[in-house]
Amino acid sequence: QVQMVESGGGSVQAGGSLRLSCAASGYIYRSYCMAWFRQADGKEREWVATIDTHDSTNYAHSLKGRFTISKDNAKNTLYLQMNSLQPEDTAMYYCAAGGFCPVLPRGYTYWGQGTQVTVSS
Repeated sequence: QVQMVESGGGSVQAGGSLRLSCAASGYIYRSYCMAWFRQADGKEREWVATIDTHDSTNYAHSLKGRFTISKDNAKNTLYLQMNSLQPEDTAMYYCAAGGFCPVLPRGYTYWGQGTQVTVSS
């Protein structure tokens, strides 16, 4: 059964913004650290940000200041606000849930199907 569903991807011009959403089952949302990863064509999956069950956040150094991870507890939904987007941000973006907020993909148990973000110059 599908337990994490992303939405909000699309095509924007450089400098624009997008907000990604990830709706998760209540069990996953309450129990696990949640994260965003991204994967560009031909590249490895890259950690973007994490938020734990106490709402503590952590970001990839290169993205901090432009991207913001957050949660809406009433909706069991994870968000990624992305500002000042650049062509190099073009990738498939995935939400994930796992224990202890690791930065490597193998540390995550649950994954969404991904949502594509394309930034044109």
